[in-house]
Amino acid sequence: MEQLRKIVIRIVALVLIVLVLNVIYKKTFWMKDLDNHADMLYELLTKQDTCDMLYFGESSDFHTDSLDTDKRSISRIAADHFPTLKVGAVTRPAMHAGMYCAVVKHLSKNAKVKTVIFTLNLRSFDATWINSSLESYLLKTKIMYQTYPAIVNRFLFSLNVFENKSEKEREQDMLDQWEKDELKFPYPFKYKNVREWDKGMADGGFILADGSWDQPKIDLACHYIKAYAFQIDTLNNPRLRDFDEIVEVCKEKDLNIVFNLLAENVQYADSLVGKDLIYLMHQTRDLLVKRYTSKGVLVVDNLEKVNGKDFVDQHWTTEHYNQIGRKAVGDNLANGLKKFYLKEYKNQ
Repeated sequence: MEQLRKIVIRIVALVLIVLVLNVIYKKTFWMKDLDNHADMLYELLTKQDTCDMLYFGESSDFHTDSLDTDKRSISRIAADHFPTLKVGAVTRPAMHAGMYCAVVKHLSKNAKVKTVIFTLNLRSFDATWINSSLESYLLKTKIMYQTYPAIVNRFLFSLNVFENKSEKEREQDMLDQWEKDELKFPYPFKYKNVREWDKGMADGGFILADGSWDQPKIDLACHYIKAYAFQIDTLNNPRLRDFDEIVEVCKEKDLNIVFNLLAENVQYADSLVGKDLIYLMHQTRDLLVKRYTSKGVLVVDNLEKVNGKDFVDQHWTTEHYNQIGRKAVGDNLANGLKKFYLKEYKNQ
């Protein structure tokens, strides 16, 4: 018994030391560390008591074209429809639902914020993004977003306690998934998986008048196949689990939840690859809209709201739009938000 008593005393003493150090750390270096290493949480903490809505997103929100005269972000365009309300943006490049979820857990139940908006990006569910070379960096910063005492997070951050796969390992995981996941259509289709489809397109998918391969067009078509030729495994897709958890966390905080499903270049996907790829894109969109609408989420569908020519990146697959595209998405988001703020809405 005496030995047990000593162990209990040591544990209590250790807990008290951690708590005291945590208080000191939060009053001194914590916010500076967040600004340097976990800036999405820094943004949330500095905006949650002054904003009515928070918009969580990645570079699609703020990326502009060099020719744009209107540089407003998607979140700003939507916010301008509600002049009496304040909308704060918590956005950083390459972010996804796993990061949004970690950050929104820190939103105080007593915060002024009543509505949270998250970008719902089709590509974030595919093997390329899930196994991105940027994932190790994101997982490291995610340590600072954990709900442990802040001093513990900082200690774990300094030790690099996260799944630190090499780029080669992540690339192999991506290749394996492209081969393992079978594509299923309600009609006969010549390719079994993404690897076969990509190879079929790469092997002379477009031929010029002189008989040579149109390599730029082939390369772009292959990008579209690898970005959108997938079907979400509802049991194992990690991004789906992230969005499911976002819903649970936000419901516990009694928040209005909005998923802003981003526009993809459906026109180019159709012209380069064809109706089979469009079938998969629509299938993914329909699954997400149905799944989260049934959970009480307002899903704003922008999938086909932006014309192909209004995508900034004409030779890659991104959700970067020029001012016309951003306005189309921002206006549509604002129209959806009328469900919660009809009286505050102003047309523009």
